Amino acid sequence: MKDTKIRSIVKGISWRAVASFDTFVLGYIIFGNVVHASAIAGFEVLTKILLFFLHERLWNIIRWGRLKDGSVAPWRSLVKSISYRFFGSLDTTILSYLITGNISYSFILSGTEIITKIGFYYLHERVWSHIKWGRIYEEDLEKA
Repeated sequence: MKDTKIRSIVKGISWRAVASFDTFVLGYIIFGNVVHASAIAGFEVLTKILLFFLHERLWNIIRWGRLKDGSVAPWRSLVKSISYRFFGSLDTTILSYLITGNISYSFILSGTEIITKIGFYYLHERVWSHIKWGRIYEEDLEKA
């Protein structure tokens, strides 16, 4: 089974909506400034959609955790969540520092997001694991 590029794009957009809202709320709580929180969440829309797409395409190559019936093992979703969060946290730290100039709060934001985003990403992955749209199954590849 493989995911199409359009599936990766739509999945990335749906994830970005959830994740940007989380970043905005946490950014506002940590920095206490709606302008900073909005700017961080806004710039992340650009950087993280690209990052998510590249991450999805990489995981599309990795067969580990894909089951024969076309479903995805829960542990694959967890490992994928953790790997994405590493790169996402790095991006958040850099963006928030560039916007606010406060490295300490930037690390607090990205550190807090490690907890919230892994949980949200895992739930997002589990929802998408039940959506068949945009998937090409082995038997369809063999027929072509």
